[in-house]
Amino acid sequence: MAITKLIADSITSGAIANTPAFLAFKTSVQDVSDNATTKVTFTSEKFDTDNTFASSKFTPAVSGKYFIYSQVGAYPLNNVGVDMTIKLYKNGSDIGEFRRGYASDAIQNNGVNALSISAVVDSDTNDYFEVYYKMNTAGGVNARIDYNSTGLMTFFGGYKIIT
Repeated sequence: MAITKLIADSITSGAIANTPAFLAFKTSVQDVSDNATTKVTFTSEKFDTDNTFASSKFTPAVSGKYFIYSQVGAYPLNNVGVDMTIKLYKNGSDIGEFRRGYASDAIQNNGVNALSISAVVDSDTNDYFEVYYKMNTAGGVNARIDYNSTGLMTFFGGYKIIT
């Protein structure tokens, strides 16, 4: 009985919880230069349990292991995409990436393609995480990171793993 009460009290107080946690997303398009690694700006939040997400950056403020995830949907403007890359940064440095290459006509300017990335990372109180994106087009034309007004297309989230 005492153990059950201790567990219930811990859950209620937040001592046992996957927090801090957040989910941010885009509410407008973002233009990016061809073949340039660009920080993705996230303009709204579904939730942010501990106010640890600001300026498109997640700073957990609590040491521990975190599950970080993101998806970016994008398309080239008036041209064909050759490859696209999503990158996860920690403290300003690339710690993981996923890249997809395309045949010469696989990604057109009228179709959005999405890339996603996820990782389990260690964080100290002052570490911060960001998402970057790059698209290389055939011919040097810029690309556009997209959003969806009714669902999530480009988003960034994370939460502390209970260990």
